[in-house]
Amino acid sequence: MLKRPIVTEQSMKLSQIGFYTFEVAKTLNKRQIAHIVAKKFGVDVLSVRTISAVGKRRTQRSRKGFYSTDSIKKAIVEVKKGQKIALFEAVAPEEGVVTTADSQVKETKSLLKGTKVKIERGTTAKKVETTAETKETDVN
Repeated sequence: MLKRPIVTEQSMKLSQIGFYTFEVAKTLNKRQIAHIVAKKFGVDVLSVRTISAVGKRRTQRSRKGFYSTDSIKKAIVEVKKGQKIALFEAVAPEEGVVTTADSQVKETKSLLKGTKVKIERGTTAKKVETTAETKETDVN
């Protein structure tokens, strides 16, 4: 039984080359995992790699003592070239195009505090001005 897809940065990179990662029941073997994925998603499975991740011991914050996280079994499934599983399709973020008139000045805040960058359209030079506003923060 497939419990859930594992969607992390690494698994999304692997999905681009045809490897998909799932959390599966601990009792399943590789043949059973391949059969379930092929049946559920309609793809041809080339190989299955399994990883048993042991649960970790954690300290409780509210009470004295420890607790342990659950152990899980991961399956990395390779599918035939050209086939994809729709769960792992990454939606590309839409890039917004900002248009300004030639006479308008676009202001953006820099990551540095107190610095503004003015970009005038039609010229390639950037004007940088610093503001006198500085925030004092207490360091504990």
